[in-house]
Amino acid sequence: MFDPTVFDNLKVALENELYDMDNLDHRVRITGRVDRMELAVMSRLFRIQFQLPDDDLITGEIELAASLQELASEILEQKGAEPGCVLTIRYKMPISNPDENCPQMQQVMEKIWPDQMLTQTISYVYNPEKIMPILCTSEISFPRKINEEQMNDIPELALYAVQTIQELRAQIK
Repeated sequence: MFDPTVFDNLKVALENELYDMDNLDHRVRITGRVDRMELAVMSRLFRIQFQLPDDDLITGEIELAASLQELASEILEQKGAEPGCVLTIRYKMPISNPDENCPQMQQVMEKIWPDQMLTQTISYVYNPEKIMPILCTSEISFPRKINEEQMNDIPELALYAVQTIQELRAQIK
């Protein structure tokens, strides 16, 4: 009989929580989903993207990843191994003034996600004939892997993820 891995259980819980927020609560609109097994390195990746239902300016993304080592240690029941997954949350939005907008975004994210590693990356497409929008990607990285012991935290994590978009939208106009 198939015994789901930590990755599978966390993926289903995240997926269910966000789809409930879309279909039942109408708090978000799911805009993308990736469920990938990378055969070259035998890793797993799940990514789900969402936006506010009435606003497509900011895209939120929750990503769950498990390496071959994580999956193998669980499946082979290796002693001393504590299988888990890497959780990353991203927000992508166009900005007009990085010197002003990035500190505002940093402040919002530090308030909601204290003690997490925050990274902002700015990018744009170069076109000498047309001014192109600047895209800011803000990423939250968690210092440790998560496993089924954090299953009860998933509803709160999803709420914080949506709250972040709402507050970013209110701050950056």
